[in-house]
Amino acid sequence: MTILYPSQVLDVAREVVSLFEQRDLKCCLMGSVASHLYGVSRAPNDVDIVVLSADYTQEELKSMLVESSSRFMLVRSRNPRATYRVLWYRVPGTYERCKVDILIPGILNVPAVPTNSVVMNARHNLPVMPLIPQLLLKLQGWEDHRASTRRDMRFKQYLDVRDIDALLEIVCDKGVKVDDPEWHWVPDAMIANAQNTLETYLVLASPYSVYNWRKAGFSIPESSKQKVNVIKTP
Repeated sequence: MTILYPSQVLDVAREVVSLFEQRDLKCCLMGSVASHLYGVSRAPNDVDIVVLSADYTQEELKSMLVESSSRFMLVRSRNPRATYRVLWYRVPGTYERCKVDILIPGILNVPAVPTNSVVMNARHNLPVMPLIPQLLLKLQGWEDHRASTRRDMRFKQYLDVRDIDALLEIVCDKGVKVDDPEWHWVPDAMIANAQNTLETYLVLASPYSVYNWRKAGFSIPESSKQKVNVIKTP
């Protein structure tokens, strides 16, 4: 497994953003690198980025980066049935590589983020997925990893819990709520799916986070409250 310093991952993210901006393509970071930029302590090991355009496919966007810089390369997936190629970036001055996942709105339920809602991280000058959809996507990732048939993917659910709870703390510290008017563009289905996932998450993964979810404006089903109380009772 490739181990990179956070600064190296952020440098990769910065180059990806810069190359897309040269093509007048707006984008924002998501996944572990976005969580890290919000203040989650776990160091990211790859770059997840969503390009806010419907003009190109994911494969076209990957090829765009490969054509723009020799540090990018496309590699066959380990999945023999996959029709896509995996994008990697050769980190300067090392023998290490950084995986870069390119997404577009609609893929994996990634929302179409209005460009004026993208958060600019002032310290690193990098565009980031807004806080509430970032939290919802991390919760979705936990559910996907938990349901995976691959052992390595299922293991990620435990890292997800730490990230989700830390991100939720940041949401609460900032006084952000899911029903704030600024999130009017977030699809209702995305919020509804998160509410459904919460019922399982609070019972199986993080019962003590129920108060923070409520503080962030989420409705906690009575069935979840009862199950959480049973778990907490000695």
